[in-house]
Amino acid sequence: MHPTMKEKASTLFPCLSSIPDSYWMPCEVRTVSPSTPHSIREGHMLQHAVFVLSGSVRIFKVNDQGREITLYRVQGGQNCVLMMASILGDTPYEASAEIEAETEVLLVPIPLFKQWIEVGQPLKQFIFGQMVERITSVMTLLDHIAFRPITYRVADYLLSHTDENRATLSITHEQAAIELGTAREVVSRALKALAEKRLIAQGRGYIQVLDRDRLLQVLRDEAL
Repeated sequence: MHPTMKEKASTLFPCLSSIPDSYWMPCEVRTVSPSTPHSIREGHMLQHAVFVLSGSVRIFKVNDQGREITLYRVQGGQNCVLMMASILGDTPYEASAEIEAETEVLLVPIPLFKQWIEVGQPLKQFIFGQMVERITSVMTLLDHIAFRPITYRVADYLLSHTDENRATLSITHEQAAIELGTAREVVSRALKALAEKRLIAQGRGYIQVLDRDRLLQVLRDEAL
């Protein structure tokens, strides 16, 4: 592996700077896109540890009925903690991955990655730190699914993905349902109710927040 590749990866992942140069030779940097075939699906035995240098990868689960739920996204300077857990535990991958945009990744063969873990204490700390963050975010997601009404979840999603300067979100009802882990019809009913109260406006492929203050009030009311 050319030294400039290590330098680039270490800029995004400072924890990799302590890995000796001799441990980088079998690695490679690859650019993938949404059309790139890959086998990272639930039940797959991984061959590489993946460090995302740029772009976006959606990590999701699919139930027996084919319904999807987004767990989290992996972007530049991150890796998938479920992938790390599968590698370290020698178990099949417990999710699936979707490349959402042109993405540059560092691929490290698993036998070599396990050597990295042994020689790189900062890398070990980074991985476990990310695991804590992701577990917290997934626990919040599960809490919302189990205990929050759909109106709360829709309002929370819209508020967290827009702001005062960008009030319009480009998303379909089907995509929103995947993000929230529910049926499209359920999301459509909740959005219709919010639109009737003039809190949002919606059209083909977009949702616009019209009144953030009243949408915040929905969160307070539904949380009671």
